[in-house]
Amino acid sequence: MEALLCKRLGDPAAAAANSESSPIVVSRNHPIPELDSPTAVRVKVKATSLNYANYLQILGKYQEKPPLPFIPGSDYAGTVDAVGPAVTKFKVGDPVCSFAPLGSFATFIVQDQSYLFGVPKGCDLMAAAALPVAFGTSHVALVHRANLTSSQVLLVLGAAGGVGVAAVQIGKVCGAIVIAVARGAEKVQFLKSLGVDHVVDLSTQNVTASVKEFLKSRKLKGVDVLYDPVGGKLTKETMKLLNWGAQILVIGFASGEIPVIPANIALVKNWTVHGLYWGSYRIHRPVVLEDSIRELLSWVEKGLITIHISYTYSLSEANLAFAAIRDRKAIGKVMIALDDVGSLRSKL
Repeated sequence: MEALLCKRLGDPAAAAANSESSPIVVSRNHPIPELDSPTAVRVKVKATSLNYANYLQILGKYQEKPPLPFIPGSDYAGTVDAVGPAVTKFKVGDPVCSFAPLGSFATFIVQDQSYLFGVPKGCDLMAAAALPVAFGTSHVALVHRANLTSSQVLLVLGAAGGVGVAAVQIGKVCGAIVIAVARGAEKVQFLKSLGVDHVVDLSTQNVTASVKEFLKSRKLKGVDVLYDPVGGKLTKETMKLLNWGAQILVIGFASGEIPVIPANIALVKNWTVHGLYWGSYRIHRPVVLEDSIRELLSWVEKGLITIHISYTYSLSEANLAFAAIRDRKAIGKVMIALDDVGSLRSKL
């Protein structure tokens, strides 16, 4: 089978896969994984998603550092290729999606049936592959942790990225007033098309002044929930906008700078700070994670949320896919198609 291997740590966007300077190579004859338990399922991967965490992992800057060499990848969708003798939930040919700590950047992946989700008829496999990590992160953060309600104001930083686009849509489903922060006219127009109540363009506007003006126009006091996958100076700036009793959702640090949230201010203003490492829910709260993915798939089926895909690449074009993530070119998701790239692209 084909598989993308990380053989050494480095920037996967810096050079084409298989070149001497690239840390990634495409193996054309990698062994197909065998079923490793009676309840194991082998999936033929049709599409897999790129997340910022995948990029950081190859750089060697992610909190989980697998031994080299490894096959990167997390969320994916495909069809069931083989099942163990005790599998009861799926049969060969069923469309499924899931996520894994590693391994989805390959033609086949094996997981236990308990980790797989059936893809509903209203959701194609490309969309299903893009959903688990980005939308799962935002759903657990906003619905499970922050308990976002229709009476609240949600401020989303990095709103045009994968988790950001998910967060603004989930915020609207919850009925919240959603303020989005992004950079560039194209991203601003896209966010407005999602029904966001107010968009701040960082390339032309001051975030504090713009949000304060909007809040004043709506006779609102401040922000109730801050969704922050960015960190750095932007976190420090937007903390000035938070209400008494506000919640801060720490999602990541795309800026490369870890912000300081002053404990004394959190005390005085009764803030709640939530750290969210979504992947650890599989170990500590798997039911929360499973219920989240099922609800999101039902929302896709009902048309409550949409999966926006900016770029789709083949496995051999992985460096271009990682460059789109690194350079913040994408609006929404970047994908790798492992089966009939042309037909998958034609649907986007």
